[in-house]
Amino acid sequence: MLLAARCLEPFHPDPPRTVFRARLSHPGSAEPIDDVLAVCYAAPHSYTGEDVVEISTHGGLTTPAAAVAALVAAGARPAEPGEFTRRAVLNGKMDLLQAEATADLIDAGSPAQRRRALHQLDRGLSERLAALRTEILELEALIAYDIDFPEEDEGPVSPERVRAAWSAVRGRVADLLRTAPEGERLREGALLVIAGPPNAGKSSLFNALLGTERAIVTEIPGTTRDAIEAHAVIEGFPFRLVDTAGLRDADERIERLGIEVSRKYLAAADLVLFCEERDEPSRDEFLAQVQAPVVVVRTKADLTGTGVSAVTGAGLAELKRRLAAVAFGRLVALGDVEPVVTRARHRLALERALAELDAFQAARTGGVDSAAAATHLRAAVTALDALIGAVTPDDVLDRVFSAFCVGK
Repeated sequence: MLLAARCLEPFHPDPPRTVFRARLSHPGSAEPIDDVLAVCYAAPHSYTGEDVVEISTHGGLTTPAAAVAALVAAGARPAEPGEFTRRAVLNGKMDLLQAEATADLIDAGSPAQRRRALHQLDRGLSERLAALRTEILELEALIAYDIDFPEEDEGPVSPERVRAAWSAVRGRVADLLRTAPEGERLREGALLVIAGPPNAGKSSLFNALLGTERAIVTEIPGTTRDAIEAHAVIEGFPFRLVDTAGLRDADERIERLGIEVSRKYLAAADLVLFCEERDEPSRDEFLAQVQAPVVVVRTKADLTGTGVSAVTGAGLAELKRRLAAVAFGRLVALGDVEPVVTRARHRLALERALAELDAFQAARTGGVDSAAAATHLRAAVTALDALIGAVTPDDVLDRVFSAFCVGK
């Protein structure tokens, strides 16, 4: 706050959380820069948990830049990417999952992404993990009782009770882990590859789903020579649409290269939309080569009377609902109240926890000493602690916050 006082006149730190108007000037030359609004937040009642002064300048290019230069001259420095949120984590204002949700909320490009980020920011995933951690600790306590007091009360803890407790927590960890494929897809956008024979209406459907004329459309087969990728929101969910070259045996070199690119996209696809004007003889052969789920659509309904028409829009709404259901069906079923795993870091930590739980049960059934078997439970708890951020090393924090915008 002393630093801000060198640039603001008047400066009113009290009462805190109260907006005041001030003249911002350069501390060296006293040159006036702007009339600003400022508010002081006293620790720990701020975003970072520290003493913070927020200054709002007029917009444009030169005024904010001059204000920053004045503050730097007074002794400040520009923040590193994500530094404010990182300080909030280190000061206990939020956990690492909430910090990641802050970045996801800023980057959200679809309603589903925004709702999911808000749920995680509101500790939805954090609370589920805390509950799982408690269950594992209670299971560890059962083993400790069995070790320390084998003859107390009714004797050792029954194997059935231990197995039931293990099975319950393992099932809940596995259930949460099963949300990872669609959760990560939600964060990145589902890769939807539009494929099919030449002149099957792929580019027209691509444009219709995108809502703009992005791909060139002609009646000439083989018009699309390369893959065209664009982002779209379908039924509130993020998709990466890819219009590919028509699949056929081509003699022309450039078209062959385009078809090869199409096959690479198909290998990476989350979902494939196979377009055909009529029953396509090559469809079964195509389906046998694709690993991703395939939605088959009959195109040019304005000419054939059935299917989807990019010209009239007939069948397009139903097709969008179908695509969202196939790509994000589990998330649709869960709604916005159940936690979802949205990052590879989350998935890897849960996989470690699940592996340790399985190792514990394998050790128990294999006759391993209870004390040794219980070390796997402690390792499972450590994996969950790392996920929340309780025991996160600096290099992990560096990776998480490196992708943040400077303003957060």
